Amino acid sequence: MRTGYFYSLIFAFLSSASIATIAAPVAPLVSEKAPLVTHSAAISQSTKIDLNDADAATLQKELSGVGEAKAKAIVTYRETNGPFASVDELLEVKGIGKAILDRNREKLEVN
Repeated sequence: MRTGYFYSLIFAFLSSASIATIAAPVAPLVSEKAPLVTHSAAISQSTKIDLNDADAATLQKELSGVGEAKAKAIVTYRETNGPFASVDELLEVKGIGKAILDRNREKLEVN
């Protein structure tokens, strides 16, 4: 007799739990992928470094593979030879090779 009563309680509990699960409202998923891509593209375009205006500290901080000595060499070259005519002219600076230029080409501009 106890066993029958116990099984009926278990059945009632499981039935009410399954009905509650089915009847629960489902929250819609919200996706915001498009604004993130647009935002990152806007940031990368606005942070270019002008080779003719940047000081040694800015060049050292912003350019990959450029330390204090190379940053000072860039500024010295600019002071000695005048403003850069193109980004490719950076190859004329001692210590700046093609690999460093290619790594930083997207960050640089000449105005």
